[in-house]
Amino acid sequence: MKSFSLPKSLRLGILSRIAVLCLLLALVGIGAVPGYWTGTWRWASPPPVTNLKQLRELPKTGLEIPGWQTIEQKRVEIGGHKWSVQALEQDNSKPLLLLLLPQNDHKSQPQVEWVDIDGLEQWQTDSYTTAKFVAEPSGLDKSAGASKSTAAPKADVEARFFRAWNQRQTVVVLQWYAWPDGGHPAPSRWFWSDQFAQLHRRRVPWVAVCLQIPIEPLGDLEAARPLAESLGKLVQTALMAGPLAKS
Repeated sequence: MKSFSLPKSLRLGILSRIAVLCLLLALVGIGAVPGYWTGTWRWASPPPVTNLKQLRELPKTGLEIPGWQTIEQKRVEIGGHKWSVQALEQDNSKPLLLLLLPQNDHKSQPQVEWVDIDGLEQWQTDSYTTAKFVAEPSGLDKSAGASKSTAAPKADVEARFFRAWNQRQTVVVLQWYAWPDGGHPAPSRWFWSDQFAQLHRRRVPWVAVCLQIPIEPLGDLEAARPLAESLGKLVQTALMAGPLAKS
């Protein structure tokens, strides 16, 4: 019987996955060993979120976006959670909506926020893609609460970007979970960032962000991309300078 060997590329792929798994297990072990010897487990009692007070104020106050005027802001319950719903306008343009849901206690995690919004709006959707942008707090003006000397490092953000419509209107939607040095639409990306931070007795606070920009009925998604990414950058930057600011 002839012996069978895996192709070299497949062997390398398996070995790389094993290496990543071993690294994760080692990191978990590093976090667990001190708890084993002292009788206290870090995961059972995570450290507090230091800026929880500022996060809890967000649904009441909304978020100031440089260059945009808030024409209405209110707290709305969606899926059992209190969101800030903010109508923004610039140069008498058609208002767009900014929805924000901040972390409200030390144990809350992002879960089904996008499903809750879909259910509320009764959307039909298509053209799913991603939008990427970099937020740099040093570029935020002082009126928004940041200065070059106190600003956090830049954040690489990836958001999900798609077209949605119902009986009222068609919009392009930009959604992501924002945290102090990044953002992503998948809850798992925040989860692992927070777990690694807990190894150093820190936490990663988060805010769910949903931008809704009106377009013509079944209009072109890509035509709205520059505005969506520009506004997404401003929102992330304002969050990093405000409720998500590192203490």
